[in-house]
Parts: sequence; structure tokens; C-alpha cells
Amino acid sequence: MMEFEITRGTTNVLADLGFHDAEEVAAKIFLAVQINKALDARKLKQQAAARVLSIPQSKVSLIRNYKIEGFSIERLMNLLNALSRDIEIVVRAAPRRRRGRITLLAA
Repeated sequence: MMEFEITRGTTNVLADLGFHDAEEVAAKIFLAVQINKALDARKLKQQAAARVLSIPQSKVSLIRNYKIEGFSIERLMNLLNALSRDIEIVVRAAPRRRRGRITLLAA
């Protein structure tokens, strides 16, 4: 009989997997999902999306496939703006018992 040790994960699977920049990676993925939803809603193919976003088609392909390592959060937000998406950033104090965190929500 085999024995296993089970460790309960957190709400951030990327941190659980050992990503040192888990919050940033999660934010980039979230923004890429929103970009892809906006492109889908407009039924844009990659060439047309490239024109709207003013980026090469190869960069659209990277976003479509969630290969976002080379994109900054700021750049992804600018692409969302080009797709007529508003972005709001709210900064508030975290409770004393924990460090600040990044939370993204889609309306």
C-alpha cells in the first residue's frame, strides 16, 4: 500500500507551482483572456486583429496562444484599450495581517 502526503493548495495555482512572479503571471493571463474575448466578440482573424492593435500578426498569435512572457502588463492593457475596453485600477490599504495583493475583475 502506498502512502501519500496531501498538501492543500492556495487560491493561486501559479504560486503553488513555484512561480516566483505568480501574481504578475496571473495578471498577464487574465489580460490575455480579456483580449482574446474581445477579439472573439469582434470575430477578428489574426491579420485584422493585428491592424486594429497596431502590432504584427505574430504578436497576435502569441497572445492567442497565451505565450505572453514578452508582454508587459502595461502593453496588454494598452491592447485592451485599442479594443475599446476601459481599465480601472483601484489602490487601497490591505488589512494589517497580510501583504498587499493584485486582484483583477472583468465586468
